[in-house]
Amino acid sequence: MNEIQVRGGSSLRGEVRIAGAKNAALKMMAAALLTEEDVLLSNVPRISDVGVMTGLLRSLGVEVEWNGPHTLRICSVNLRPVRVGIDVAAKIRASFAVLAPLIARCGEASVPNPGGDRIGHRPVDRLVAGLIPFGVKLEYDGAYYNATCGRLRGCEYTFSKNSHMGTEHQLLAAVTADGNSIISNAAQEPEVDDLIAMLNSMGARIRRRAPRIIEVVGVPRLFGTHHTVMPDRIEAGTFASIAAATDGDIFLDGARATEMTALVAKLTEAGVRVDAHPEGLRVRRGGPLVAVDVTTEAHPGFMTDWQAPFVVLLTQAHGESIVHETIFPNRLGYTSQLNEMGGDIALVNPPVPAHGYNWNESDDDPSYFHAARIRGCTPLYASDLEIPDLRAGATLMIAALCADGTSRISGVHWVERGYEHFIDRLRALGAAITEGIPQEVSA
Repeated sequence: MNEIQVRGGSSLRGEVRIAGAKNAALKMMAAALLTEEDVLLSNVPRISDVGVMTGLLRSLGVEVEWNGPHTLRICSVNLRPVRVGIDVAAKIRASFAVLAPLIARCGEASVPNPGGDRIGHRPVDRLVAGLIPFGVKLEYDGAYYNATCGRLRGCEYTFSKNSHMGTEHQLLAAVTADGNSIISNAAQEPEVDDLIAMLNSMGARIRRRAPRIIEVVGVPRLFGTHHTVMPDRIEAGTFASIAAATDGDIFLDGARATEMTALVAKLTEAGVRVDAHPEGLRVRRGGPLVAVDVTTEAHPGFMTDWQAPFVVLLTQAHGESIVHETIFPNRLGYTSQLNEMGGDIALVNPPVPAHGYNWNESDDDPSYFHAARIRGCTPLYASDLEIPDLRAGATLMIAALCADGTSRISGVHWVERGYEHFIDRLRALGAAITEGIPQEVSA
C-alpha cells in the first residue's frame, strides 16, 4: 500500500494496544549477535524495519524466525563477518548497530554508512569515535566502515553530546571486552535501560552509577535469554496527539506514564486530560486546547519524535505556540504541507537554548530553521499530501484526520516502517480511510 484517502472530521475513540518499541527491538536484534545461544524477543512490532533487520541478520548467517505473532527467535551460532549490503543498510539507521557485535564475536566487521529518515544530517561520527578507545582499528573507504580488533579492551569514554544510539553502541562493545568500561554523559532514554536489562539477563554486568554514568564489567561470554521489548513511547505519543487533535477519547493500552512525563506534562498544560492507569493511559480533551511552548530535549525532556504530531495538535489550540527543535537541525520541513491545509505556521530561529543544540555545528546550515511558531486555532482543509519520512507521515495523517474533506496521501510506506498496522488501528478507532486512489480521482 502506498496511497490512501482519509476523510477528516471524526473524533477517534476506543482502545489501542501500543506495540513494542521499534528503537529498542532493532538494537536488541543486534545484541543477539553477541551470543551463540538462542535469544527470544517478545513484543516485537511487525513493521517493515524489523523485516529489513531480519534480512540483514540472515545475510550474516544468523537464524531468525517468528515464534508467534510478536516473538522472534534469533540464533547466531553461525555468525559470519560478511559485508553488510549497501541496499539493506540504506533503509534503516539501526543497521549500523551490528558493527560492535560483529567486532566482538568475529574480530572484524564491514558496515556501510547507514540510512533512515530524511530528517537532516544524522552522522555516525559519535558511534565510530566511541569504538576507537576499545582498541578498534577503523577505516572508511567512502562507502564502508571497515573495522578490525584482536580483542576489545575496556575503556573510559565521555560523549561530548547526548547520543542515544552511541550509548547503545558502546554497551554492545563493552559487555564482553576485557576489563571495565565507564560511559560518561550516557543517554538516559528508557530504550537504553531496556537494552541494559536484556544484556544483564544474558549475563552482562552493567549498572548506572549515576543518571548519566554507566559502568560495565566485561564478561567472557553471554548466554541466551527471553526478553520482552518495552512499549513504544513514540507510538504512544502519536496516538495521544491523535486523541487530543481530533477531540477524541483513546485508551493507550500498555503506555507507561513514567516514561512519558514530559509529554504528559505538555498535554496537560495544553488542556488535555491524561489519566494514568496500571494498564495504560486514557487521553481526551479536558476543555478547549490552549497554546503551549515546547523545546525538544534528550530524555527526560520532550522527545524529538513527539514534536511533529504535537505541532498538529497545536494548530487546533487557541493562541501562539513556539516549538523549538534542538536534537536535529532540519526537522520542520513537514510544516509547509500543514500550511497548505490551512495552518498558520512560521519557521523561525530563536536564541540558542541554555542547554545548547545536540547536533554538531558542522551539520547545521544557514537555510535551516530550528523552531516553528504556530498560531491557532485554525481549521484544516483536505489536501493532496506526500509523506517525506516516518514521523512526518504519522503527522500528516493526523492532520488529514482533523481536516474538513477527504485528503489523498501518498508515500504511506514510510509509516509502515515504524507503526504496526497503523491504518487498521486508526480505522478501529473510527477513522474513515480507504486504500488507493480511485481511477476517476487519479486520472
